[in-house]
Amino acid sequence: MNEQSPFSPETRKIDPARRPALPPGRKGDNTPDDPDRAEIGPTRLAYDEWAAAGLELPDLPAMRAHRHARLTAALAERDWGGVLFFDPLNIRYATDSTNMQLWNAHNPFRALLVCADGHMVLWEYKGAAFAFLSDFNPAVKEVRGGASMFYFATGDRGHDVARGFAGEVAALMQAHAPGNRRLGVDKIQVAGFQALEAAGFAVMEGEELSEKTRAIKGPDEIRAMRCAMHACEASVAAMEAACRPGLSEDEVWAVLHSENIRRGGEWIETRLLASGPRTSPWFQECGPRVIRPNEIVAFDTDLIGCYGMCADISRTWWVGEDDPTPEMRRQFRIAHEHIMTNMEMLKPGVPFRDIVFGGHALPEEFVPGRYGVKMHGVGLCDEWPSIKYPQDFQEGAFDYALEPGMMLCVEALVQSTPGDFAIKLEDQVLITETGYENLTRYPFDARLLG
Repeated sequence: MNEQSPFSPETRKIDPARRPALPPGRKGDNTPDDPDRAEIGPTRLAYDEWAAAGLELPDLPAMRAHRHARLTAALAERDWGGVLFFDPLNIRYATDSTNMQLWNAHNPFRALLVCADGHMVLWEYKGAAFAFLSDFNPAVKEVRGGASMFYFATGDRGHDVARGFAGEVAALMQAHAPGNRRLGVDKIQVAGFQALEAAGFAVMEGEELSEKTRAIKGPDEIRAMRCAMHACEASVAAMEAACRPGLSEDEVWAVLHSENIRRGGEWIETRLLASGPRTSPWFQECGPRVIRPNEIVAFDTDLIGCYGMCADISRTWWVGEDDPTPEMRRQFRIAHEHIMTNMEMLKPGVPFRDIVFGGHALPEEFVPGRYGVKMHGVGLCDEWPSIKYPQDFQEGAFDYALEPGMMLCVEALVQSTPGDFAIKLEDQVLITETGYENLTRYPFDARLLG
């Protein structure tokens, strides 16, 4: 049963008594009301839409402090001296700061060391000259430069740069975690890894720490996600209003990008929109194909929206004046039943394994074309855990259970193999103290569901 949490729609209306009055010059999310600030955030359009919807905004300084506390607690639990992040999303989680996120994703010029005592040092593109990008967060104690160890930046001197960087890390660890050489690392260049080991560090799997830490959302992260979902769905509505025969897939998809950025969203991770026969097989990215009358358009937002939160939903629309075929409606209803039934399994304490082997079973004809996961975690992007179908289950990979504060995307892909169309649906949910809450409000196409 879909139980409601303290953050559910019925209780989320703004109540001034729930939060102390903000000082003058602060926005509703407790950030400076300064149009010239370096700190990125939502636009006036987004704030106005959230106010009209009665959404309670997150307290961003409180959210940042909560994340910092979770990271230091995770280090203490593992008895590590620190964790070193290169993944821009892990750095975003720890500092809430950004710097050319997509370029950084394939050119790792940033690094962040979180020490066991909570001390954080950030390496930036231009070192201390870029400290302004994170100076709003008092948890970032120091900004340096010199973490770029990729070949484009270092050429044939990469190992020299790596040794220098490892030396800095060693000195910081000695100062803030004396005697503890257990260091978590998420993603690092080969030369950097070798330099850390040569410096005497026991390199641990940093992604294990970051993924599990990020999986449990605090109250302000949940508020931020509600805002991001609302902005995403407003953007999807604009895309649906624009979607018509005669436009290319690219033209329709461009609306979602534009509307996301208009509200202060950040980027979209994929180009997963397809029309007509290009929906099958799924995972064809959008292109110049012109949408024709009386065919379907399917998409997966994969949208990094306001506050850096990922709003990841999927819909399939019928575009045209005629009725969809009976077979399209049949497959749509199967996909809809799949996600709605599988949601009903969700509550704290349920083992991931039970979700894999329980719930709605796809008819055998659609098993070969199933999606890669039945559900997956979501936060700053698609996150841990990956809950797969029985045919893809790996013993021992995900032996955990649901906890309050987790967010999951519940997936359905129904396609014949071979087939001339595919149905893609996906909703995003929050695990509450007693069950789950569907955070997704966007309607399903009534012509296909009917």
